[in-house]
Amino acid sequence: MSETETTRVLLYSDDAATRRHVIDSVGRRAAKDLPIIEWDETATGPAVVGKVEENSYDLLVLDGEAAKVGGMALAKQLKNEIFECPPILMLIGRPLDEWLSHWSQSDAFVHAPYEPLALQEAIAGQLREQFAKASQ
Repeated sequence: MSETETTRVLLYSDDAATRRHVIDSVGRRAAKDLPIIEWDETATGPAVVGKVEENSYDLLVLDGEAAKVGGMALAKQLKNEIFECPPILMLIGRPLDEWLSHWSQSDAFVHAPYEPLALQEAIAGQLREQFAKASQ
């Protein structure tokens, strides 16, 4: 993988500490076989919708526990309104919320506590699937 290749990931959470934890846990690259991640952080639901409409992302990581506009509501909206919506990884508060993650049409989820290895593996898995689809 070239040092110049990048993949774009939008990270949404109203909590700066959650965003920092995800980025610090995953780092610049989710796995050796994947490109460097170009993180785009946002803290509001309307900003997520605007950015997804205006930009191209390989993955969306949405905080299902975000206040005002939760990631699950955003996922449902984006999957229903955006043509070829990128895959969505949902951050959920507890394992019992898995059914809500499925309802929201997210492609995968990680539940709290957001363990670094779980975040890396989930993001790497979603990016690999996205790149495999794109190469077909």
